Amino acid sequence: MTAERKENDLGFSLAREDFRRARQRASLQDIVNRLTGKSSDLLSLEEVSQKLHAVGAGVSRGIRNIPVDSIVGSTGRYTDFSRSFLPKNPNDEERWSRVMSLVTDPAGSGLPPIEVVKIGDVYFVQDGHHRVSVARQLGAKTIEAYVNEISTKVPLAPDADPDDLIIKEEYASFLEQTQLNASRPDSLLELTVAGMYADLLDHIHVHQYFMGLNEKRDVSLTEAAAHWYDSIYLPVVQAIREHNILREFPGRTETDLYLWVSEHRSELQQGWGEFISPQAAASDLAVKFGTRAGKVAARLGKSLASAVVPGALDSGPPAGAWRETKTEGREECLFDEILVPISGEAAGWTALDQALVFAKRECARIHGLHVARADGEAEETLRAEFARRCNQAGVAGGLAVEQGDVTRAILDRSQLADLVLLTLSHPPADQPFLRLGSGFRALIQKCPRPILAVPGEPSQLGSALVAYDGGPKAREALFVAAYLSARWSIPLAVLAVEGAGIDAEDTLEEADEYLHTRGVRAKQLLRGGGVAEAILRTAEEEGSQLLILGGYGSHPVVEAVLGSQVDAVLRGSRLPVLICR
Repeated sequence: MTAERKENDLGFSLAREDFRRARQRASLQDIVNRLTGKSSDLLSLEEVSQKLHAVGAGVSRGIRNIPVDSIVGSTGRYTDFSRSFLPKNPNDEERWSRVMSLVTDPAGSGLPPIEVVKIGDVYFVQDGHHRVSVARQLGAKTIEAYVNEISTKVPLAPDADPDDLIIKEEYASFLEQTQLNASRPDSLLELTVAGMYADLLDHIHVHQYFMGLNEKRDVSLTEAAAHWYDSIYLPVVQAIREHNILREFPGRTETDLYLWVSEHRSELQQGWGEFISPQAAASDLAVKFGTRAGKVAARLGKSLASAVVPGALDSGPPAGAWRETKTEGREECLFDEILVPISGEAAGWTALDQALVFAKRECARIHGLHVARADGEAEETLRAEFARRCNQAGVAGGLAVEQGDVTRAILDRSQLADLVLLTLSHPPADQPFLRLGSGFRALIQKCPRPILAVPGEPSQLGSALVAYDGGPKAREALFVAAYLSARWSIPLAVLAVEGAGIDAEDTLEEADEYLHTRGVRAKQLLRGGGVAEAILRTAEEEGSQLLILGGYGSHPVVEAVLGSQVDAVLRGSRLPVLICR
């Protein structure tokens, strides 16, 4: 026996051992996948072509180097190899081993290109299964192939699961009916749950019906689908993007969230009896049902805290939590939705009048809330007066009426607003025990949104004074002040008070640097004396029409005993006070 023959026999024997080890890994992979519910099978070209509504016989792309990891299926041997092309059929041992020995033979002349069909970003082997299997075992990144490409309306990725084909098939059928891939070629309406394309199609059918009524003509499904995409779907998706809600639902798509936000919005509107914007519904959905660990822990912590901590001592949401729900620097208004509790008394209507001034500057919608056991006639009177004032001001709004605890109702609904506007008829008292029982103080502590407290007649909000001490909530106040000054084109003054445990000059410099980055110029004011007294005195001297403060900064227990500068300002102010957190 020649040395060359012995070397070939040794190479073939080693290749046989490689084949048997590869088959063992394939068997182990099958066991693991059965336990986890995953599939390790190759995709069938015939099944994929049928489900994805493949178009035409294909176009030859010639010889190309293709990624080995993107080869996920076969035209007829999808049961002989695993998804990672491990051999499963014992009858393939000799042929597989011969290919392995030829590939690893230094003197070998190589093997011819394989033949594949391309669909989307993946490939299906027509000829060369053993060559692909050996290439995978040797860690090859690419392999030479004759490529024939078939077009489909639905994309297919290398990580596609056989179960995903059901969803892909539904998507293909959806596109055939709506023709959105032709009318809106940039659209991507991917869902991750089987059966949901029927719901998406129902949305379009409803839109088609009302579109026909409005235009008094027959509207085709394809025309309605394009109009629905532009006027209904995209605004909701824009809200999802603005609030970065997709990060709260890992593994889901924008179209998944469109359906969830739409359903959640419908439930909110039915329960509350008034219009809820897509933005508000999207934000509320993320807070209530977001699956990120931090959100789940926060909700769990909130539940536990409410069970063991007295309400007056609950510190409420952390500083900056509201800002996270907004997109800083966007061109749209920061305050899209304003919540205004309406008592039915004169002071309550004054608060609404102030809200209308704010809403007109922000192009916002007003959500009125009346919490009382009013009879039907009184309720209708409230609704009529609310609607009259909103219509007169040219501001959209609606009034909800419910029973229960006023503070709890305001907190529940505040999650859907960007600003809560309250009448300051009863500011927090100066005595510790009375402070503990103050409903207004509880709202400031717990409310997840900024609060605008209105002590008297409405202000035109033509200028603002922000008190700044460099703390976390003061930074939130500075953020809002910068926005209002730039957006409304109103004068802004920044006040720092000496002797308040801060370096006032450095604090003013810090504020000025921040405002400079926002393109805002503000008057810098340095004052001494008591903080609350300095704020009130300066506001009067400057002729300010709005005070902007950070919320409570100390632990609730400390503030309940020693009092707060915020409480002192609220007790003495004759101007609206915007409290940020």
